[in-house]
Amino acid sequence: MTVLMITGTGTEVGKTVVTAAVAAAAVAAGRSVAVLKAAQTGVAPGEPGDAEEVGRLAGPVTTAELARYPEPLAPATAARRAGLAPVRPDDVADAAEKLAASHDLVLVEGAGGLLVRFDAAGGTLADAAGTLGAPVLIVAPAGLGTLNATELTARELRARGLVPLGVVIGSWPARPDLAARCNVTDLPDVAGAPLLGAVPAGAATRAPAGFRTAARSWLAPEVGGTWDAEEFRRREGA
Repeated sequence: MTVLMITGTGTEVGKTVVTAAVAAAAVAAGRSVAVLKAAQTGVAPGEPGDAEEVGRLAGPVTTAELARYPEPLAPATAARRAGLAPVRPDDVADAAEKLAASHDLVLVEGAGGLLVRFDAAGGTLADAAGTLGAPVLIVAPAGLGTLNATELTARELRARGLVPLGVVIGSWPARPDLAARCNVTDLPDVAGAPLLGAVPAGAATRAPAGFRTAARSWLAPEVGGTWDAEEFRRREGA
């Protein structure tokens, strides 16, 4: 696996912190890592974006950003309103391939959910993944409502002939409610793919050194960690 696409079931579900955890685990294993943000929205010129945040948390990784738009909107809408050129799926695929030529692992972080539009033609992260034939990691929230969004995302991937590698919970609460505990069992069932980790809420506020040390314990071996789903279920009463 040279290129891994990371998508969410929606916005603010923990994509960036999961991307940082996967990157940190890979760096700890001695792999060279590049992180590509397909389209950054809602960040002014000169301000750090998601790729920079991954670099801050994960350590020595190459970071790249294809386009930046000032308003916090879907990339196609933000590009149109700003009068700037949109990002197209082929641009994302080409950039990922170039990074893959000189890195062991390229992580491509999308914007929002899988079908958020990059351009007026309706191009999405799913189209870029299809061009590359890359697996897709789904980041989902822990609580009520996550099952429907996760199943729809996984179904769309399979309808396109793409592989949902698994699901990572992007922000696991310190005191999970009944829905969150039940979802630990139900998420892999609705996704038809394994649960591959749970990043604790507030992980991004940790000092970078502590984040890097802990990252592998939040992720399953398939994404470079030591996390065990069954042990997690037992511990959380799921």
